[in-house]
Amino acid sequence: MSSVRFTVTPTKAEDLPGVSDTSPDVSSRSSSRVRFGSRESVSRSEPLSEGSGAVTTSVGTTGADTPDRSATEHGDGHMKLSSVYMNNSHAIDDDDFFDRNLALFEEEMDTRPKVSSLLNRLANYTNLTQGAKEHEEAESIGDKRKPCKAPQMGTFMGVYLPCLQNIFGVILFLRLPWVVGTAGVLQALCIVFICCCCTMLTAISMSAIATNGVVPAGGSYFMISRSLGPEFGGAVGLCFYLGTTFAAAMYILGAIEIFLMYIAPGAAIFPSGEVESVLNNMRVYGSVFLLLLALLVFVGVKYVNKLASVFLACVIVSVLSIYTGALVSAFQPPDFPVCMLGNRTLSRHEFDMCSKTQLVGNLTVTSRLWDLFCERAELNATCDPYFALANLSRVQGIPGLASGVMAENIWSSYLSKGAVLEKASLPSPEVQGRLHRHYVFVDITTSFTLLVGIFFPSVTGIMAGSNRSGDLKDAQRSIPIGTILAILTTSLVYLSNVVLFGACIEGVLLRDKFGDSVKGNLVVGTLSWPSPWVIVIGSFFSTCGAGLQSLTGAPRLLQAIAKDNIIPFLRVFGHGKANGEPTWALLLTALIAELGILIASLDLVAPILSMFFLMCYLFVNLACALQTLLRTPNWRPRFSYYHWSLSFLGMSICLALMFISSWYYAIVAMVIAGMIYKYIEYHGAEKEWGDGIRGLSLSAARYALLRLEEGPPHTKNWRPQLLVLVKLDEDLHVKSPRLLTLASQLKAGKGLTLVGTALVGNFLESYGEALAAEQTLRHLMEQERVKGFCQCVVAQRAREGICHLIQSSGLGGLQHNTVVMGWPSAWRQSEDPRSWKTFIHTVRVTTTAHLALLVPKNISLFPSNSEPCAEGSIDVWWIVHDGGMLMLLPFLLRQHKVWRKCRMRIFTVAQLEDNSIQMKKDLATFLYHLRIEAEVEVVEMHDSDISAYTYERTLMMEQRCQMLRQMRLSKSDREKEVRPSAQLVKDRNSMLRLTSIGSDDDDDTDGGGL
Repeated sequence: MSSVRFTVTPTKAEDLPGVSDTSPDVSSRSSSRVRFGSRESVSRSEPLSEGSGAVTTSVGTTGADTPDRSATEHGDGHMKLSSVYMNNSHAIDDDDFFDRNLALFEEEMDTRPKVSSLLNRLANYTNLTQGAKEHEEAESIGDKRKPCKAPQMGTFMGVYLPCLQNIFGVILFLRLPWVVGTAGVLQALCIVFICCCCTMLTAISMSAIATNGVVPAGGSYFMISRSLGPEFGGAVGLCFYLGTTFAAAMYILGAIEIFLMYIAPGAAIFPSGEVESVLNNMRVYGSVFLLLLALLVFVGVKYVNKLASVFLACVIVSVLSIYTGALVSAFQPPDFPVCMLGNRTLSRHEFDMCSKTQLVGNLTVTSRLWDLFCERAELNATCDPYFALANLSRVQGIPGLASGVMAENIWSSYLSKGAVLEKASLPSPEVQGRLHRHYVFVDITTSFTLLVGIFFPSVTGIMAGSNRSGDLKDAQRSIPIGTILAILTTSLVYLSNVVLFGACIEGVLLRDKFGDSVKGNLVVGTLSWPSPWVIVIGSFFSTCGAGLQSLTGAPRLLQAIAKDNIIPFLRVFGHGKANGEPTWALLLTALIAELGILIASLDLVAPILSMFFLMCYLFVNLACALQTLLRTPNWRPRFSYYHWSLSFLGMSICLALMFISSWYYAIVAMVIAGMIYKYIEYHGAEKEWGDGIRGLSLSAARYALLRLEEGPPHTKNWRPQLLVLVKLDEDLHVKSPRLLTLASQLKAGKGLTLVGTALVGNFLESYGEALAAEQTLRHLMEQERVKGFCQCVVAQRAREGICHLIQSSGLGGLQHNTVVMGWPSAWRQSEDPRSWKTFIHTVRVTTTAHLALLVPKNISLFPSNSEPCAEGSIDVWWIVHDGGMLMLLPFLLRQHKVWRKCRMRIFTVAQLEDNSIQMKKDLATFLYHLRIEAEVEVVEMHDSDISAYTYERTLMMEQRCQMLRQMRLSKSDREKEVRPSAQLVKDRNSMLRLTSIGSDDDDDTDGGGL
């Protein structure tokens, strides 16, 4: 007899018998453990696969049986202790068991790649996702593999800097000044604050999820899929993949814009000046640049890794140069004059001197600007009326921090496409003049919502730390601290830059997106110190680095989704080169990124990837809120500064930002995610990851069942909840599978369906047979598309089993009200009376339980689900009033595609002395009130045609007519009419009990079912 003890004892590694106190593998390892022990489980103790490691199974009788020794390893003459929990900060070199136990879930323990390199400070800094380092080492053919070492990256190098590099991007350098000038300082601060709040709340939720276990390759996809299930995980994972891929396109377009606009304007293939020419240049150069980056990633991630520190340095230097330039401008503003004609801003690509005339010796001659607006170079030439009347003025583009220009930039200035940039404080003549191409025009209609969508990609990239958890020394401490500090740093930089731009730069220059008014200089570069080239070169290389990281990370994310095998058509993308590089995924990523490059506009691509990132962040918040509210036992994050209300607030902000920035893109993103969700639900592989959706389903089911218990169901909510009783043969095959076909047609996939069978025998001996029977029923239910539950009862006699099924099937208010069973076949010719006696017993039990009973005869002749009836009729012989059950059944059958084209006919029997016309009219009225379309037929019969058996068991014609008139009776009268009917039912039940055939004792050896 086994006994179980429960003890809590502090256990140190050196206290374990058989382990040397000087063993290098167990030194400095101590903890407090909870033990469950059983004398029968001495030889079967196994460490738990749950990553929490809070419980171990052990026996305290002898040292040899301690489970902490049952999973030991021998190597190099030493015995290594295997524990089901560990601290990453005390990881042991070459300890493969401990490294495999970094996996949170059991199925990942054998497939998760081993962290195989020690990353050293800034010299070896890398921004690659987890798993890329292993691919890099696999590419070094011929090099001697170094021994695997424990991860040593801390918070600063492992999380803070990668997040910083991923968050800072092209938007900061190319679009933030334009956002400030268009929206004004106040609204720009609002835009930045909302976006930063969204990412901060998401980071809090992500930190809670990431510290609830180890996040392997896949990052946000892994967190969402393991928290919300494979359907949500696959849908949002693909959305995050598309967002990362379009981010690569956006970064490449940003790099090409910097190259063609500010580094080498003469490299344009198509002539400049036309909008289409600019877009075509972006498409050609973007496609070539994408090809080069994709080839670099394909050749090897080690080259991308070597450039990571360079890209990081470019980002840091560029940001610091902005602050330095802003401080210097307070004392010595840089000279970047903006030429204004009246209050209109002039593009300075074709002239240098901001004047209409100039002195050459003692002569006054016309300037280059005069030639642009006048027909001839003479002073008496005909000029544009606006040019002739307006005055030219020079406005300092960078007046400096102490100039007080903030007062003009604090309010918004939204403009329509094609409008001229104007400075409202300057005088302007009343004439309109001709709008020359030499003005600075607005290239896109601006609004608050558009600016939100364009700016939001500049705050993404917060997943960089969680994607690298395997490279961290203490991931559960580093991920929250590093990510939140990075978001705080970048948020402070963005908010301070908004204020600095508004306080240092003239409004018309801020709204000049491409710097046309300052000879094509980058607007933020005009503020930087010591030279605009610091920002131009730094932003170009940092943008190239961000594009490389996206092209490196997106294929690995797709590979992680494909390897999970939840989306069948993506399986091919789980394969790659011999070293694991996702070659096919890289090809698909490059093709999708090419679609973004063909759009050729940074302002149009940014809202697209904003949608996908926002949807990903939305579901991260949802996952955290759901797990917190459900309070699942496995939800034990080390990061404790979270709350479900913060997650819901973050989720609400994400949803609001999606529709604020672009409602049609939001709808498209949701439709894509919904289609992927339904595809995985119907065709994807079934995975059980202990996700929150399953827990939510259990909570919802519990709540619904408790609500059903509050009171009896109303008549309007009544529907047949079926208990289908089937019989199995000796090989456990269902004898009448068409019963399930009829059930599926009757239910049309709705309501409750229970399929039950009774096996004769002893449960202790027939447990395996019962499981096999349930598996057979479940398989048949899947074939017939019956959505419901199956149950197999083992009893000494078939009648007892059937009685148990009728009594105990269902749960709470979700119970059956209708029993379906087949008619006993050839019972007249059978010498064994058990079949029809069991049938009669089932009828009696069903009647006693006050349940409806359906007995289809010749069930094998009923149509299958693949044989729709092209024509025909469903005939109902309505002899006894049953409350409308006979009327409801054909109506439900006609909802199914098999019976949809059949018509319904109602027959009732009348005697010669009855008024057949009135009966037909009353019955038609009754069907009208039931809202059932059917043909009504009254069959007149002689008394001699109605047998005594039928006559005694049907209501008299007067009672039937009286029942039809009950619809028009008052409530009190109706109650009076019910009493005789109840007495009649009681008399019939008494007669049935008196005339029951056979005894229950006759089937003591009954081996059959129904």
